[in-house]
Amino acid sequence: MNAPFIWIFLPAALAILLLLFRNARLNAIIGGFFCLFLAITAFLLPIDAALSLGQFNLKIAPAVNLLGRRLTLENADRALLVFLYGMTSLWFLASASVETKPHFVPTGLVLTALLISALAVEPFLYAALLIELAVLFITLILAASTHRPGKGALRFLIFQTLALPFILFSGWLLTGLEANPGDVASVTRAVTLLGLGFSLLLAVFPFYTWIPMLAEENPPYLIGFILWTLTTISTFFGLGFLDRYTWLRESPDFLTALQLVSVVMIASGGLLAAFQRHLGRLFGYAVIIETGFSLFAIGLGGQYGFTSFLLLLVPRALALALWAYTLSILTANSPKMELEALRSAGRSRPYAAVALALAILSLSGLPMLASFAAHLAIWNAAADLSFSLAIWILIGSFGLTIATLRILFNLFVPSENTPWQTQETWGQKIFLSLGGLAMFLFGLFPQWAIALWTTLPPLFQRLGQ
Repeated sequence: MNAPFIWIFLPAALAILLLLFRNARLNAIIGGFFCLFLAITAFLLPIDAALSLGQFNLKIAPAVNLLGRRLTLENADRALLVFLYGMTSLWFLASASVETKPHFVPTGLVLTALLISALAVEPFLYAALLIELAVLFITLILAASTHRPGKGALRFLIFQTLALPFILFSGWLLTGLEANPGDVASVTRAVTLLGLGFSLLLAVFPFYTWIPMLAEENPPYLIGFILWTLTTISTFFGLGFLDRYTWLRESPDFLTALQLVSVVMIASGGLLAAFQRHLGRLFGYAVIIETGFSLFAIGLGGQYGFTSFLLLLVPRALALALWAYTLSILTANSPKMELEALRSAGRSRPYAAVALALAILSLSGLPMLASFAAHLAIWNAAADLSFSLAIWILIGSFGLTIATLRILFNLFVPSENTPWQTQETWGQKIFLSLGGLAMFLFGLFPQWAIALWTTLPPLFQRLGQ
């Protein structure tokens, strides 16, 4: 038995099986518990180490050869597997209580398996090809959910495809520079191409216009899962480059450029979010802001920056999932996600409205909520670097706070036609209550957000040193 078979091929095989079922709730339950099983397995079973089970000895091999390439999941990857499959199980199980398509869970399993294989493939440059394959798969999913691809889907496909040649060519240059990092001209060329490639891949300013467009055109739960999965895996793919090349992660010019562009993303995303009246586009700008925070944490360098990045992951994933879930509930009887169309909707769905506010306020870094500790660490680091950087980051966070106040005003505005009542189902109330409780628990106990990454072997050997 080998690790890629368990965490890549088995999910893909289950996805094919679930395509035969047309019951979305059944698919959600089966897929959710299967992903939970994979997460628990990754947490308990070491890779490439003998494990005695009574009279039986079990050893999970780390690699498998496929089509002349090697897929490798090492012991250090277990934390990432637990995180990805644990969060995916939450997305799937929660989808059983909202309206989704029957193909949501099978396509989600295939997408997760594809993106994990991108991190596992060797040589690592082939990861860019697998990510592009995932992008093409996402485009097909979006086309199937809306019957025709919108402008956001087309722009998404164009930008992600343009990233591929830049990353491949820069990776080829970086491979040659491993033996001669003193070639200044080649280093500058490689870093420029790499930066441009990842700017397109991660939707860095000014290439992030497709995110709010995509979130406006597609169902909130589907697009929430896609954006969270794709941005998370792409970020870890970029961290692999930094972990591999010492001169790159220790370059002050590269780190400074990363800090500046991330601050522009946070500030511009927050300012645009403050004036949004479409909740789908607002969700897209929140993803942009959170990507900016992740890049800024990485740009800080050293152990402080890497720890801040890890501290962001779990609270952000939970908040985005809760946000997408509440939007699915609030828009169940309305085809539009504009604030005018949802006026007074909070009076009939108060659980969803309050949970939505908690999710957005958490992402804005409000004290006592899940993301506060990570945002506070980043604010302090930004203030040490430059007071103006800290101000712009605060402006971006404050933009989400303003958006929350506008949403609450519209959702709870008095209306004679909408009396106070609770139209959420019991399943929805349970998930909404657990999500809101998680926002407070991770705010009160921020060490829980990083417990996974400190319990299991470190994901990267050189980052954070």
